[in-house]
Amino acid sequence: YRAMLLWSVWSCSTAVNDLVYIIDGSWSVGVSDFDTAKQWLINITSQFDISSHYTQVAVIQYSDTPRLEIPLGKHQGVAELIKAIRSISYLGGNTQTGRAIKFAVDHVFASSQRGNLVKNRIAVVVTDGKSQDDVVDASMEARAQSITVFAVGVGTEITTSELISIANKPSSTYVLYAEDYTTIDRIRDSMEQKLCEESVCPTRIPVASRDEKGFELMVGMNIQTKAKKIPGSLVSETAYALAASTDITENTREIFPEGLPPSYVFVSTLRLKGISSKLSFDLWRVLSKDKAIQAAVTLSGKDKTVTFTTTSTTEKEQKAVFKTGFQVGTLYDGKWHQIKVLVRHRQVTGFLDDQRIQELMLKPVEPIYINGETQVSKRRGTDITVEIQKLRLYCDPHQSERETACEIYSVVRSLLSLSLPFHFKGFKWLNQTFKLLRLLRTR
Repeated sequence: YRAMLLWSVWSCSTAVNDLVYIIDGSWSVGVSDFDTAKQWLINITSQFDISSHYTQVAVIQYSDTPRLEIPLGKHQGVAELIKAIRSISYLGGNTQTGRAIKFAVDHVFASSQRGNLVKNRIAVVVTDGKSQDDVVDASMEARAQSITVFAVGVGTEITTSELISIANKPSSTYVLYAEDYTTIDRIRDSMEQKLCEESVCPTRIPVASRDEKGFELMVGMNIQTKAKKIPGSLVSETAYALAASTDITENTREIFPEGLPPSYVFVSTLRLKGISSKLSFDLWRVLSKDKAIQAAVTLSGKDKTVTFTTTSTTEKEQKAVFKTGFQVGTLYDGKWHQIKVLVRHRQVTGFLDDQRIQELMLKPVEPIYINGETQVSKRRGTDITVEIQKLRLYCDPHQSERETACEIYSVVRSLLSLSLPFHFKGFKWLNQTFKLLRLLRTR
Protein backbone atom coordinates (compact mmCIF):
# COMPACT_ATOMS: atom_id res chain seq x y z
CA TYR A 1 0.00 0.00 0.00
CA ARG A 2 2.77 2.43 0.93
CA ALA A 3 4.57 1.64 -2.32
CA MET A 4 1.45 2.71 -4.20
CA LEU A 5 1.37 6.01 -2.32
CA LEU A 6 4.95 6.70 -3.30
CA TRP A 7 3.90 6.57 -6.94
CA SER A 8 0.58 8.38 -6.74
CA VAL A 9 -0.37 11.85 -5.60
CA TRP A 10 -3.82 13.22 -4.87
CA SER A 11 -3.41 16.99 -4.86
CA CYS A 12 -1.55 17.85 -1.65
CA SER A 13 -2.44 14.71 0.28
CA THR A 14 1.02 13.18 0.21
CA ALA A 15 3.09 16.33 0.66
CA VAL A 16 5.67 16.26 3.46
CA ASN A 17 4.38 18.97 5.82
CA ASP A 18 4.64 19.99 9.44
CA LEU A 19 1.27 21.71 9.88
CA VAL A 20 0.42 23.53 13.11
CA TYR A 21 -3.03 24.98 13.83
CA ILE A 22 -3.09 27.83 16.36
CA ILE A 23 -6.73 28.35 17.34
CA ASP A 24 -8.35 31.04 19.44
CA GLY A 25 -9.93 29.75 22.67
CA SER A 26 -10.65 33.11 24.32
CA TRP A 27 -13.93 34.10 26.01
CA SER A 28 -15.17 35.93 22.91
CA VAL A 29 -15.32 32.67 20.94
CA GLY A 30 -17.70 30.67 23.14
CA VAL A 31 -18.20 26.91 23.38
CA SER A 32 -20.49 26.55 20.36
CA ASP A 33 -18.28 28.53 17.98
CA PHE A 34 -15.20 26.74 19.31
CA ASP A 35 -16.78 23.42 18.36
CA THR A 36 -17.48 24.86 14.88
CA ALA A 37 -13.82 25.89 14.59
CA LYS A 38 -12.73 22.36 15.51
CA GLN A 39 -14.95 20.88 12.81
CA TRP A 40 -13.46 23.32 10.31
CA LEU A 41 -9.99 22.03 11.19
CA ILE A 42 -11.21 18.46 10.74
CA ASN A 43 -12.69 19.22 7.31
CA ILE A 44 -9.44 20.76 6.09
CA THR A 45 -7.13 18.18 7.66
CA SER A 46 -9.00 15.25 6.11
CA GLN A 47 -7.44 16.04 2.72
CA PHE A 48 -3.94 15.17 3.95
CA ASP A 49 -2.25 11.82 4.38
CA ILE A 50 -1.50 11.94 8.11
CA SER A 51 1.56 9.81 8.72
CA SER A 52 5.23 9.94 9.68
CA HIS A 53 6.09 9.96 5.96
CA TYR A 54 3.78 12.78 4.88
CA THR A 55 1.84 15.40 6.86
CA GLN A 56 2.15 15.69 10.63
CA VAL A 57 -0.30 17.93 12.48
CA ALA A 58 -0.18 19.75 15.81
CA VAL A 59 -2.91 21.86 17.44
CA ILE A 60 -2.37 24.72 19.87
CA GLN A 61 -5.27 26.40 21.67
CA TYR A 62 -4.54 29.80 23.14
CA SER A 63 -6.11 32.40 25.39
CA ASP A 64 -4.01 33.88 28.24
CA THR A 65 -1.46 31.16 27.64
CA PRO A 66 -0.99 28.65 24.80
CA ARG A 67 -1.87 25.01 25.48
CA LEU A 68 -0.49 22.22 23.30
CA GLU A 69 -3.53 20.08 22.56
CA ILE A 70 -1.96 17.75 20.00
CA PRO A 71 1.84 17.38 19.73
CA LEU A 72 3.39 17.31 16.28
CA GLY A 73 3.37 13.79 14.88
CA LYS A 74 1.59 12.15 17.80
CA HIS A 75 -1.28 10.80 15.69
CA GLN A 76 -0.38 8.70 12.64
CA GLY A 77 -3.67 8.53 10.78
CA VAL A 78 -6.60 10.77 9.89
CA ALA A 79 -9.18 8.93 12.01
CA GLU A 80 -6.98 9.08 15.08
CA LEU A 81 -6.23 12.77 14.55
CA ILE A 82 -9.92 13.65 14.03
CA LYS A 83 -10.82 11.91 17.28
CA ALA A 84 -8.15 13.92 19.10
CA ILE A 85 -9.34 17.25 17.64
CA ARG A 86 -12.92 16.54 18.67
CA SER A 87 -11.81 15.86 22.25
CA ILE A 88 -10.18 19.29 22.71
CA SER A 89 -11.92 21.20 25.50
CA TYR A 90 -12.55 24.94 25.38
CA LEU A 91 -10.20 27.16 27.42
CA GLY A 92 -11.71 30.63 27.79
CA GLY A 93 -9.67 33.66 28.79
CA ASN A 94 -7.94 36.62 27.16
CA THR A 95 -6.34 36.79 23.69
CA GLN A 96 -2.54 36.44 23.66
CA THR A 97 -1.99 35.63 19.99
CA GLY A 98 1.66 36.69 19.84
CA ARG A 99 2.52 34.44 22.76
CA ALA A 100 0.86 31.50 21.00
CA ILE A 101 2.80 32.08 17.77
CA LYS A 102 6.07 32.27 19.70
CA PHE A 103 5.19 29.03 21.51
CA ALA A 104 4.58 27.33 18.16
CA VAL A 105 7.95 28.49 16.81
CA ASP A 106 10.04 27.77 19.89
CA HIS A 107 8.46 24.52 21.08
CA VAL A 108 6.18 22.87 18.51
CA PHE A 109 7.94 23.27 15.16
CA ALA A 110 11.24 22.83 16.98
CA SER A 111 10.06 19.44 18.26
CA SER A 112 9.82 17.90 14.78
CA GLN A 113 11.91 14.76 14.48
CA ARG A 114 12.09 14.80 10.68
CA GLY A 115 14.59 17.61 10.19
CA ASN A 116 15.42 18.39 6.56
CA LEU A 117 12.93 15.79 5.31
CA VAL A 118 10.09 18.27 5.89
CA LYS A 119 9.44 20.28 2.74
CA ASN A 120 6.90 22.71 4.20
CA ARG A 121 6.41 24.15 7.68
CA ILE A 122 3.02 25.82 7.87
CA ALA A 123 1.13 27.57 10.68
CA VAL A 124 -2.56 28.50 10.49
CA VAL A 125 -3.58 31.13 13.06
CA VAL A 126 -7.33 31.43 13.68
CA THR A 127 -8.53 34.43 15.71
CA ASP A 128 -11.78 36.34 16.28
CA GLY A 129 -10.38 39.51 17.80
CA LYS A 130 -7.46 41.85 18.39
CA SER A 131 -4.55 40.37 20.28
CA GLN A 132 -3.77 41.75 23.75
CA ASP A 133 -0.06 41.32 23.14
CA ASP A 134 2.36 42.04 20.31
CA VAL A 135 2.21 39.72 17.31
CA VAL A 136 4.84 41.35 15.10
CA ASP A 137 8.06 39.98 16.63
CA ALA A 138 6.76 36.41 16.94
CA SER A 139 5.46 36.43 13.35
CA MET A 140 8.75 37.82 12.03
CA GLU A 141 10.64 35.09 13.85
CA ALA A 142 8.35 32.46 12.32
CA ARG A 143 9.09 33.72 8.81
CA ALA A 144 12.80 33.96 9.64
CA GLN A 145 12.68 30.23 10.37
CA SER A 146 10.98 29.52 7.01
CA ILE A 147 7.59 28.90 8.58
CA THR A 148 4.70 29.95 6.32
CA VAL A 149 1.97 31.65 8.35
CA PHE A 150 -1.68 31.95 7.34
CA ALA A 151 -3.96 34.26 9.32
CA VAL A 152 -7.70 33.54 9.45
CA GLY A 153 -9.83 36.33 10.90
CA VAL A 154 -13.37 35.53 12.05
CA GLY A 155 -16.04 38.13 12.83
CA THR A 156 -16.14 41.92 13.00
CA GLU A 157 -13.75 42.44 15.93
CA ILE A 158 -10.65 41.44 14.00
CA THR A 159 -8.01 43.99 13.01
CA THR A 160 -6.99 43.74 9.39
CA SER A 161 -3.58 45.34 9.96
CA GLU A 162 -2.85 42.79 12.66
CA LEU A 163 -3.75 39.85 10.41
CA ILE A 164 -1.49 41.28 7.71
CA SER A 165 1.40 41.58 10.19
CA ILE A 166 0.88 37.95 11.29
CA ALA A 167 0.71 36.39 7.83
CA ASN A 168 3.20 35.96 5.04
CA LYS A 169 3.06 38.25 2.04
CA PRO A 170 1.15 38.85 -0.13
CA SER A 171 -1.80 39.24 2.24
CA SER A 172 -4.17 38.42 -0.61
CA THR A 173 -2.80 34.88 -0.45
CA TYR A 174 -2.10 34.38 3.24
CA VAL A 175 -4.95 36.27 4.96
CA LEU A 176 -8.50 34.89 4.94
CA TYR A 177 -11.72 36.27 6.41
CA ALA A 178 -14.99 34.78 7.60
CA GLU A 179 -18.04 36.79 8.69
CA ASP A 180 -18.48 34.60 11.77
CA TYR A 181 -17.98 31.01 12.88
CA THR A 182 -21.32 29.93 11.42
CA THR A 183 -20.01 30.88 7.95
CA ILE A 184 -16.38 29.83 8.38
CA ASP A 185 -16.97 26.71 6.29
CA ARG A 186 -17.47 28.98 3.27
CA ILE A 187 -13.73 29.60 3.21
CA ARG A 188 -12.89 25.91 3.60
CA ASP A 189 -12.29 25.39 -0.13
CA SER A 190 -10.13 28.50 -0.24
CA MET A 191 -8.10 27.36 2.77
CA GLU A 192 -7.69 23.88 1.31
CA GLN A 193 -6.55 25.33 -2.02
CA LYS A 194 -4.03 27.65 -0.38
CA LEU A 195 -2.60 24.87 1.78
CA CYS A 196 -2.33 22.69 -1.30
CA GLU A 197 -0.60 25.44 -3.24
CA GLU A 198 1.88 25.82 -0.40
CA SER A 199 2.50 22.07 -0.35
CA VAL A 200 2.48 21.24 -4.06
CA CYS A 201 3.73 24.41 -5.78
CA PRO A 202 7.16 25.30 -4.38
CA THR A 203 8.25 27.35 -7.39
CA ARG A 204 7.25 30.89 -8.26
CA ILE A 205 6.79 32.56 -11.65
CA PRO A 206 7.64 36.29 -11.86
CA VAL A 207 4.53 38.03 -13.20
CA ALA A 208 4.43 41.84 -13.20
CA SER A 209 4.96 43.12 -9.65
CA ARG A 210 4.17 39.81 -7.95
CA ASP A 211 5.33 36.23 -8.01
CA GLU A 212 2.78 33.52 -8.75
CA LYS A 213 3.05 29.97 -7.49
CA GLY A 214 3.11 27.58 -10.37
CA PHE A 215 5.18 25.75 -12.94
CA GLU A 216 7.08 27.45 -15.75
CA LEU A 217 6.81 24.57 -18.20
CA MET A 218 8.95 26.22 -20.86
CA VAL A 219 11.85 25.88 -18.43
CA GLY A 220 10.81 22.69 -16.66
CA MET A 221 10.28 20.82 -19.92
CA ASN A 222 13.60 22.18 -21.30
CA ILE A 223 11.86 23.62 -24.34
CA GLN A 224 14.27 26.56 -24.43
CA THR A 225 17.24 24.22 -24.87
CA LYS A 226 15.63 21.60 -27.12
CA ALA A 227 13.68 23.72 -29.61
CA LYS A 228 14.63 26.35 -32.18
CA LYS A 229 14.26 29.97 -31.08
CA ILE A 230 12.01 32.11 -33.33
CA PRO A 231 10.44 35.60 -33.16
CA GLY A 232 7.33 35.75 -31.00
CA SER A 233 4.03 37.60 -31.27
CA LEU A 234 5.71 40.95 -30.54
CA VAL A 235 9.24 42.25 -31.13
CA SER A 236 9.92 41.87 -27.41
CA GLU A 237 8.71 38.25 -27.28
CA THR A 238 10.64 35.05 -27.97
CA ALA A 239 9.03 31.81 -29.07
CA TYR A 240 10.22 28.31 -29.92
CA ALA A 241 9.43 26.05 -32.86
CA LEU A 242 8.93 22.42 -31.85
CA ALA A 243 9.73 20.39 -34.95
CA ALA A 244 8.63 16.82 -35.58
CA SER A 245 12.04 15.62 -34.40
CA THR A 246 11.91 17.56 -31.11
CA ASP A 247 11.10 15.23 -28.24
CA ILE A 248 9.70 17.26 -25.34
CA THR A 249 9.39 14.55 -22.68
CA GLU A 250 10.36 14.67 -19.01
CA ASN A 251 9.70 12.47 -15.98
CA THR A 252 6.59 13.73 -14.22
CA ARG A 253 8.22 13.54 -10.80
CA GLU A 254 10.76 16.11 -12.07
CA ILE A 255 8.03 18.50 -13.25
CA PHE A 256 5.29 17.94 -10.64
CA PRO A 257 7.11 16.23 -7.73
CA GLU A 258 4.07 16.54 -5.46
CA GLY A 259 1.43 16.20 -8.18
CA LEU A 260 -1.11 18.80 -9.26
CA PRO A 261 -3.13 21.09 -6.97
CA PRO A 262 -6.93 20.57 -6.92
CA SER A 263 -7.43 23.79 -8.89
CA TYR A 264 -5.09 25.39 -11.40
CA VAL A 265 -4.83 27.42 -14.62
CA PHE A 266 -3.11 26.07 -17.72
CA VAL A 267 -1.96 28.89 -20.05
CA SER A 268 -0.32 28.69 -23.45
CA THR A 269 0.47 31.26 -26.12
CA LEU A 270 1.03 29.50 -29.43
CA ARG A 271 0.70 29.59 -33.19
CA LEU A 272 -0.55 26.70 -35.31
CA LYS A 273 0.58 26.77 -38.94
CA GLY A 274 0.41 24.31 -41.77
CA ILE A 275 -0.35 20.71 -40.81
CA SER A 276 -0.47 21.50 -37.08
CA SER A 277 -3.59 23.60 -37.68
CA LYS A 278 -5.39 20.66 -39.27
CA LEU A 279 -4.51 17.65 -37.09
CA SER A 280 -5.37 16.59 -33.55
CA PHE A 281 -2.57 16.51 -30.98
CA ASP A 282 -1.88 16.87 -27.27
CA LEU A 283 -0.43 20.28 -26.56
CA TRP A 284 0.35 19.10 -23.01
CA ARG A 285 -0.22 15.79 -21.29
CA VAL A 286 0.68 13.82 -18.17
CA LEU A 287 0.90 10.05 -18.67
CA SER A 288 1.03 7.27 -16.11
CA LYS A 289 3.69 4.57 -16.32
CA ASP A 290 1.35 2.45 -18.49
CA LYS A 291 0.70 5.45 -20.81
CA ALA A 292 -2.80 6.22 -19.51
CA ILE A 293 -3.64 9.93 -19.72
CA GLN A 294 -3.78 11.62 -16.31
CA ALA A 295 -4.25 15.16 -17.61
CA ALA A 296 -4.12 16.64 -21.10
CA VAL A 297 -5.04 19.62 -23.28
CA THR A 298 -5.78 18.40 -26.80
CA LEU A 299 -6.15 20.63 -29.87
CA SER A 300 -8.01 19.49 -32.98
CA GLY A 301 -7.83 21.62 -36.13
CA LYS A 302 -10.04 19.16 -37.95
CA ASP A 303 -12.93 19.46 -35.48
CA LYS A 304 -12.08 23.02 -34.36
CA THR A 305 -12.17 21.95 -30.71
CA VAL A 306 -10.10 22.08 -27.52
CA THR A 307 -10.40 19.10 -25.17
CA PHE A 308 -9.39 18.82 -21.53
CA THR A 309 -8.85 15.28 -20.26
CA THR A 310 -8.53 14.24 -16.63
CA THR A 311 -9.03 11.15 -14.48
CA SER A 312 -12.35 9.82 -13.20
CA THR A 313 -13.48 7.78 -10.23
CA THR A 314 -15.97 5.83 -12.33
CA GLU A 315 -14.28 5.51 -15.72
CA LYS A 316 -10.80 5.30 -17.24
CA GLU A 317 -10.84 9.02 -17.98
CA GLN A 318 -13.20 11.93 -18.61
CA LYS A 319 -13.14 14.58 -21.30
CA ALA A 320 -14.47 18.13 -21.49
CA VAL A 321 -14.75 19.32 -25.10
CA PHE A 322 -14.86 23.06 -25.87
CA LYS A 323 -16.42 23.60 -29.27
CA THR A 324 -18.44 26.81 -29.30
CA GLY A 325 -18.55 27.94 -32.92
CA PHE A 326 -16.07 30.41 -34.35
CA GLN A 327 -14.55 31.21 -30.96
CA VAL A 328 -12.50 28.02 -30.89
CA GLY A 329 -12.13 27.90 -34.65
CA THR A 330 -10.01 31.06 -34.72
CA LEU A 331 -7.31 29.19 -32.79
CA TYR A 332 -6.47 27.38 -36.02
CA ASP A 333 -6.15 30.43 -38.31
CA GLY A 334 -2.33 30.48 -38.39
CA LYS A 335 -1.99 33.47 -36.03
CA TRP A 336 -0.78 33.83 -32.44
CA HIS A 337 -3.38 33.03 -29.77
CA GLN A 338 -3.56 32.48 -26.06
CA ILE A 339 -5.50 29.55 -24.64
CA LYS A 340 -6.40 29.19 -20.96
CA VAL A 341 -7.97 26.22 -19.21
CA LEU A 342 -9.23 26.95 -15.69
CA VAL A 343 -9.60 23.71 -13.72
CA ARG A 344 -11.60 23.60 -10.49
CA HIS A 345 -12.92 20.79 -8.29
CA ARG A 346 -16.06 20.07 -10.31
CA GLN A 347 -15.81 22.27 -13.39
CA VAL A 348 -13.44 23.38 -16.13
CA THR A 349 -13.61 26.62 -18.12
CA GLY A 350 -11.95 27.36 -21.47
CA PHE A 351 -10.76 30.78 -22.66
CA LEU A 352 -9.34 31.95 -25.98
CA ASP A 353 -7.60 35.36 -26.15
CA ASP A 354 -9.27 36.40 -22.87
CA GLN A 355 -12.72 35.45 -24.18
CA ARG A 356 -14.62 32.80 -22.25
CA ILE A 357 -15.54 29.87 -24.49
CA GLN A 358 -17.46 27.44 -22.28
CA GLU A 359 -17.76 26.15 -18.73
CA LEU A 360 -18.23 22.39 -18.41
CA MET A 361 -18.85 20.17 -15.40
CA LEU A 362 -16.43 17.51 -14.15
CA LYS A 363 -17.11 14.33 -12.23
CA PRO A 364 -14.92 13.47 -9.21
CA VAL A 365 -11.34 12.71 -10.22
CA GLU A 366 -8.83 10.11 -9.06
CA PRO A 367 -5.18 10.58 -8.05
CA ILE A 368 -2.62 11.26 -10.70
CA TYR A 369 0.52 9.15 -10.89
CA ILE A 370 3.95 10.76 -10.89
CA ASN A 371 5.90 7.70 -12.05
CA GLY A 372 5.11 8.39 -15.72
CA GLU A 373 5.98 11.14 -18.17
CA THR A 374 4.92 14.69 -18.96
CA GLN A 375 5.02 15.67 -22.63
CA VAL A 376 4.44 18.64 -24.94
CA SER A 377 3.25 18.56 -28.55
CA LYS A 378 2.52 14.85 -29.03
CA ARG A 379 0.32 13.05 -31.54
CA ARG A 380 -0.23 9.32 -31.10
CA GLY A 381 3.24 8.81 -29.72
CA THR A 382 4.92 11.08 -32.28
CA ASP A 383 5.71 14.79 -32.35
CA ILE A 384 4.07 17.57 -34.34
CA THR A 385 5.41 20.98 -35.31
CA VAL A 386 4.01 23.82 -33.22
CA GLU A 387 5.27 27.27 -32.25
CA ILE A 388 5.03 28.05 -28.52
CA GLN A 389 5.70 31.32 -26.73
CA LYS A 390 4.26 30.60 -23.29
CA LEU A 391 3.48 27.39 -21.42
CA ARG A 392 2.61 27.71 -17.74
CA LEU A 393 0.52 26.13 -15.04
CA TYR A 394 -0.54 28.49 -12.25
CA CYS A 395 -1.65 27.06 -8.92
CA ASP A 396 -3.90 30.00 -8.03
CA PRO A 397 -7.16 29.73 -10.02
CA HIS A 398 -7.63 33.51 -9.73
CA GLN A 399 -4.61 33.97 -11.97
CA SER A 400 -7.04 33.23 -14.79
CA GLU A 401 -8.48 36.72 -14.24
CA ARG A 402 -5.06 38.39 -14.07
CA GLU A 403 -3.43 36.63 -17.04
CA THR A 404 -4.33 38.76 -20.05
CA ALA A 405 -3.64 38.16 -23.73
CA CYS A 406 -1.97 41.54 -24.29
CA GLU A 407 1.07 39.80 -25.84
CA ILE A 408 -1.05 38.64 -28.78
CA TYR A 409 -0.45 40.82 -31.82
CA SER A 410 -3.86 40.04 -33.30
CA VAL A 411 -5.54 41.30 -30.13
CA VAL A 412 -3.43 44.46 -30.09
CA ARG A 413 -4.13 45.05 -33.78
CA SER A 414 -7.87 44.74 -33.15
CA LEU A 415 -7.63 47.33 -30.38
CA LEU A 416 -5.73 49.65 -32.67
CA SER A 417 -8.28 49.28 -35.45
CA LEU A 418 -11.08 50.10 -33.04
CA SER A 419 -9.26 53.15 -31.72
CA LEU A 420 -8.04 54.47 -35.07
CA PRO A 421 -11.23 56.23 -36.32
CA PHE A 422 -11.73 58.05 -33.02
CA HIS A 423 -8.27 58.99 -31.80
CA PHE A 424 -5.83 59.08 -34.71
CA LYS A 425 -3.76 62.27 -34.53
CA GLY A 426 -0.72 61.35 -36.56
CA PHE A 427 2.58 60.13 -35.19
CA LYS A 428 1.97 61.63 -31.75
CA TRP A 429 -0.96 59.28 -31.19
CA LEU A 430 1.02 56.34 -32.59
CA ASN A 431 3.89 57.03 -30.21
CA GLN A 432 1.49 57.12 -27.24
CA THR A 433 -0.03 53.84 -28.38
CA PHE A 434 3.32 52.06 -28.43
CA LYS A 435 4.11 53.42 -24.97
CA LEU A 436 0.84 51.87 -23.82
CA LEU A 437 1.74 48.56 -25.46
CA ARG A 438 5.10 48.52 -23.71
CA LEU A 439 3.29 49.11 -20.42
CA LEU A 440 0.88 46.27 -21.15
CA ARG A 441 3.74 43.89 -21.87
CA THR A 442 5.10 44.44 -18.35
CA ARG A 443 1.88 43.10 -16.85
